[in-house]
Amino acid sequence: MTLIPNYRLNDGHEIPAIGFGTYPLTGDDGATAIGTAIDAGYRLLDTAVNYGNEDAVGRAIAASGISPDSFSITTKLPGRHHGRDATVASLEASLAALGVDTIALYLIHWPNPSVNRFVESFDAMIGLQDRGLVASVGVSNFTIEFLTRLKNETGVFPAVNQIELHPYFPQTELLEFHAANGIRTESWSPLGKASDVKSTEAVTSAASAHGVTPAQAILRWHVQLGSIPLPKSADPARQRENLDVFGFELTDVQMAAITALGRADGRLFDGDPLTHEEQ
Repeated sequence: MTLIPNYRLNDGHEIPAIGFGTYPLTGDDGATAIGTAIDAGYRLLDTAVNYGNEDAVGRAIAASGISPDSFSITTKLPGRHHGRDATVASLEASLAALGVDTIALYLIHWPNPSVNRFVESFDAMIGLQDRGLVASVGVSNFTIEFLTRLKNETGVFPAVNQIELHPYFPQTELLEFHAANGIRTESWSPLGKASDVKSTEAVTSAASAHGVTPAQAILRWHVQLGSIPLPKSADPARQRENLDVFGFELTDVQMAAITALGRADGRLFDGDPLTHEEQ
């Protein structure tokens, strides 16, 4: 089994350097796929209310026979639950669905700026952290402006900002802000989903040089950026392959070449946090 290093977050808690994305794994098949990921060695499991699979994650953990305390379970507050009381109620429902007493990492899924209640929700999450119901609080899809507002109005930077991050959308400025302010980056869709990024020269040449697959080269790029990638796959062999990215190191030239693949239109869908509104 691959030995996965941990990162220490700005609140003192630790989180694995790679995780398992569970969207869209639902129902019995989803629980089975999540179970094979656990068998492969994943301990950071990323879910969300809007994925509709917190129950499948909980069942997979229960079936593994491994203590829930051994997992870094992440779930996310949906847009329709923004607001102080709704945030608390949503977390309590997530705990019940997952069948656990605490969440390792609780994130606001999208800022929903038109609703303008994300600061209220984040402050409520800090209260949940004080009560011991969540270990770490963070956000997802937040911009520098929104992160700064959280700090100014609550006195706390999130422990994590989970963002769209892949070679076609490297988000260099945001990563620099994270690093300067002690915010750990997590990457959703780290392999660029259905894009052709794995067949680019920068990726294939790096993979060939190290005797790894293009997917492994991209995931290693994330690791060396200091970001936590959350690859998703229901295939057990691919799950194990995606974990096996700690035995080689890309050169500075290879890292720069992959980062240079970034495009102005690199987003995978219309997911601009300034305009995207999640229900």
